[in-house]
Amino acid sequence: MFTGLVETIGTVTALVDLDPSTSGGNGTSLTISNAASILSDVALGDSISVNGTCLTVTEFEPSSFKVGVAPETLRRTNLGSLKEGDNVNLERAVSATTRMGGHFVQGHVDTVASISSVTPDGNALTFRLSPREKEVLRYIVEKGYVTLDGASLTVTQVNDAQGWFEVMLIAYTQEKVVTAAKKPGDWVNVEIDVVGKIVEKSVTAYLEGTLGKEGAPAILDKIVNRLVDEKLKSIKG
Repeated sequence: MFTGLVETIGTVTALVDLDPSTSGGNGTSLTISNAASILSDVALGDSISVNGTCLTVTEFEPSSFKVGVAPETLRRTNLGSLKEGDNVNLERAVSATTRMGGHFVQGHVDTVASISSVTPDGNALTFRLSPREKEVLRYIVEKGYVTLDGASLTVTQVNDAQGWFEVMLIAYTQEKVVTAAKKPGDWVNVEIDVVGKIVEKSVTAYLEGTLGKEGAPAILDKIVNRLVDEKLKSIKG
């Protein structure tokens, strides 16, 4: 479990394709340097979030560590496009004394999103993003949380019809995360707030119990559509 508060930015210094005969799959080993600030209490097997992806430490030195990235992870995230010299957001797993300043982040990437535009707004930057899997938009709501490359951010706007959402990076955040240096066309890892998934499953289970499996989806769709209509009316009016 993580908070989405990036602790430091590390640098990829090596990428090595793993031997399928020993690794069990065509994965990749990443070596990440400039990470001394988060390695003082590290142990083999610890979890570290790399661009929002929960990975296991397999080797470490005072300022660098290695993690293995499985084929499924490479398919679901932007880690497969990393090159030597690229920077990545890093965060250690939470401890019993960690302040929960962001939100509950699992490190399980749901999809990737393409940056559609970056618009300055004073000293802040507004990022518009289009997720590859559009169905995740049902869980992304205005003023809700979303995790981008491991950073907990607040959603400022959502357009379900056009398939995008926006977040704003203030000047302080721009200095602390890799996303600020990205440009239109680049990809970011997206983890939606797990609370939305839990609520949907709970409501669906309740409706199925009272209306049956055939009636529940229709009622749930009506509820969602009504909420969307009311939101659109409030925006227009």
